[in-house]
Amino acid sequence: MKLVIGGYAQGKLAYVLKEKEKTGFCIIDGELPDAMQLQKAGAGGKTVVINHFHIWVRTCLLRGKNPETDCMDFIKNIPECIVISDEIGNGIVPEEAFEREYREQTGKILVKLAEQADEVVRVLCGIGQKIK
Repeated sequence: MKLVIGGYAQGKLAYVLKEKEKTGFCIIDGELPDAMQLQKAGAGGKTVVINHFHIWVRTCLLRGKNPETDCMDFIKNIPECIVISDEIGNGIVPEEAFEREYREQTGKILVKLAEQADEVVRVLCGIGQKIK
């Protein structure tokens, strides 16, 4: 698994697509798909790219689900995927309790993903810097 992080609008997806253009990819935006969704998306033999992972975490929390468990199950089943997420833990701490929880849960999950990842890249201005 590869984890790609960076700020909003820093070219993370473009960076991944440039790196993967020879092998093919299946981009899933803002969700973790099940096997049926992957089949419908034509993912067979392609690298699965989960773009906007942080949005999926937010959606899970809004639905009262546990994103950490679902995420770790997904990674176990699709270990060669690429996960792309905005860094949302920097800056001003939000006033709303849900926003703080969302930020904290996303950060904790990204830490676990980084521990398991074969490679972690931070993208800034479209330039990737390998940090693991």
